[in-house]
Amino acid sequence: MAKKDYYEVLGVPKDASADDIKRAYKKLAIKYHPDKNPGDKEAENKFKEAAEAYDVLSDEKKKAQYDRFGHEGLSGGGFGGGFSGGGFSFDDIFTHFGDIFADIGGFSNFGGGGARKRGPAPGEDLQMGIALTLKEIAEGVVKKVRIKRYKVCSDCNGKGGTGMKTCPMCLGKGQVRRRMQGIFGEVVNVATCSECHGTGEAITNKCKSCLGQKRIKVEDTIEVKIPAGVASGNYIKLRNEGNASAFGGATGSLIVHIEEKNDDFFIRDGQNLFCKIPVPVYRLALGGEQRVPTLYGEVKVKISAGLQPGTQLRVRGQGLPGYNSDFKGDLFVEIQAHIPENLSSKEKSLYEELSSLGQDRDEKRERGLLDKIKEFFN
Repeated sequence: MAKKDYYEVLGVPKDASADDIKRAYKKLAIKYHPDKNPGDKEAENKFKEAAEAYDVLSDEKKKAQYDRFGHEGLSGGGFGGGFSGGGFSFDDIFTHFGDIFADIGGFSNFGGGGARKRGPAPGEDLQMGIALTLKEIAEGVVKKVRIKRYKVCSDCNGKGGTGMKTCPMCLGKGQVRRRMQGIFGEVVNVATCSECHGTGEAITNKCKSCLGQKRIKVEDTIEVKIPAGVASGNYIKLRNEGNASAFGGATGSLIVHIEEKNDDFFIRDGQNLFCKIPVPVYRLALGGEQRVPTLYGEVKVKISAGLQPGTQLRVRGQGLPGYNSDFKGDLFVEIQAHIPENLSSKEKSLYEELSSLGQDRDEKRERGLLDKIKEFFN
């Protein structure tokens, strides 16, 4: 099913300001919020649809790609191309846009002071970048990467040790107050206790492996499957591949940011590719076929007799695919004249003969051009 136009989803014109787009999204998010429409599948879909539209139209780069190429130009980064390559959840939306709703009360899901409790704190998300060649982007690739992350300590099964007591640092309160004298008077700073991490309890006999931290740092090798058609600025979210929680919560995610390596031959513009090919002058004059490398192998393009340098030829379907799409862009080949160097005596003789044959024609052409210039000024 074709996706709806993002401007229509938010109900704004294409020249809407960033503030207008933000206000339109807030209005729809409140109207279709799951707390306000429990069990309503249609409202749930509209809520997610609005978040996807806002994710694209609130980002200058994504918006420019969308305005130029439509949905095909988004290539799967963030919500706009299918979050994480496989749909997105309410938690993704609240995490991604929670700051927008900090000033709105009445909903348990929105960020800020009204955020609902979801059990123990999860592990931290990790981030890393992966640089890809254009060929890897064209075909998709599986990359093996090494990451350092926290895992649950296997020696104590994430308990940190044995025996519990009231935390001696916060006296069971889970928070530590520090008083500081500032230029405007005394300031009280309240922070989570670093000893018990807010639980109010301390471990009597700490695990020797994790020293009571309940998790240890390890280095792992994991596989990251990157689909074809991604672009710089896209990211892939791998759930449960981040840090383990020290409090029994869910494991964090690994956010993989996509970067593109510069290519020595091709230049990318969305899904289209551009290159320059030197063609022998005799082939430009007589016509023939010219071999052209692509990301998928070699192809031959037709050179018409008398083709001029600077002409751009279009090779359909030899560009980059869209994310999660069979549609491919095109390859645009700019023709350049290849002037031979270090001619052999026979080649030099033939070029001299050719020059002699064409001299009269060139002189007539030049005289004709001069006559036209004189007529213009007379």
